[in-house]
Amino acid sequence: MRTIPLLAVGHACVDVYQGAVAALVPFFVAERAYTYAAVSGVVLAASLLSSVVQPLFGALADRWSMPWLLPVSALTSGLGVAFAGVGSYALTVAAVAVSGIGVAAYHPEAARVARLASRGSHTAMGWFSLGGNVGFATAPLLVAAVVATGGLAFSPLLALPAAVGAVLCAMALRRISGTAAPTREGAGRNDWASFAKLSGAIVCRSIVFIGLSTFVSLYAQQRTGGGSLAGTAALFVLYVGGAAGTVAGGQLAARFGRIPVVRWSYALTTLSVAGVVFVPGPLLYLFVAGTSAGLYVPFSLHVTLGQDYLPSRVGTASGITLGLTVSIGGLASPVLGALADATSLRTALAPLIALPALGLLLLSTVDEPVRG
Repeated sequence: MRTIPLLAVGHACVDVYQGAVAALVPFFVAERAYTYAAVSGVVLAASLLSSVVQPLFGALADRWSMPWLLPVSALTSGLGVAFAGVGSYALTVAAVAVSGIGVAAYHPEAARVARLASRGSHTAMGWFSLGGNVGFATAPLLVAAVVATGGLAFSPLLALPAAVGAVLCAMALRRISGTAAPTREGAGRNDWASFAKLSGAIVCRSIVFIGLSTFVSLYAQQRTGGGSLAGTAALFVLYVGGAAGTVAGGQLAARFGRIPVVRWSYALTTLSVAGVVFVPGPLLYLFVAGTSAGLYVPFSLHVTLGQDYLPSRVGTASGITLGLTVSIGGLASPVLGALADATSLRTALAPLIALPALGLLLLSTVDEPVRG
């Protein structure tokens, strides 16, 4: 169990780069005058290749033990974002695409190793997931500290967390060397139907999360009349709720069960996103916080539910629930960006209200998986 803290902090160092792409959006708009559609294209680049290759890495994790992927993918994730601010639009798109591949390579194997190290403990997996959420939460602060100080030209400094994460992953792997064999649990029947419904719900969650991550900073500036600090604060609130939400999710699931907690979370998200879209002024931050809680409380529960629905395909389940269905939300960003350019940000964000409600509908037809 001592390896879980190392894996969790390493996870944070990698997921900084998922959050960093959205955190860079206001700086691309301010410094390079990118349109909403253009910055959506940057977010899409970070998500598209990640979404395509994520199932591949999950399938590979089911067949072979590839622990070396953890430090290598951590470095790849960081180097891509580090070079996103130092060249043309084409170079920026290519750089964040490389970062997306690094993120895709990391998550299935990391989740498999974490499950192995934790011996299947939901609580330990919650702490591992918490690390990623902390990485998301700190991304706006890290980007603001670096880029607001020296502009996009300072973006190579953003590679530092990647170096730290690679070292921590290597240390964790040394502690469990000899035990990180391929996971072949095979305990129970794979419930593909329930897994598909769960994945559909997580896709809905992903589109809401990525859509708000991309535009909530700019939207908060409009709705509150504040500057870049007001926007950074909104993005930080959206991300920081992940820390409290993930911990609360594990505790609530222990008392009420995973499926009821996940359903309640999607209901809360529906109401909170409506508040983000329609409530102006400082109250906006309250609804951003509610949205954050609704999005993050079920985060680690998604992963363990997926692994329990597919007990003989842990790598595949991890790649989809922790990676593919998270990154795939970026595919919708260009649509939101184009709609925002043609109408307004509020009009573009309004459809996000319906997605968690659709996710709740999908989850209403699944049951708690039987372990063992």
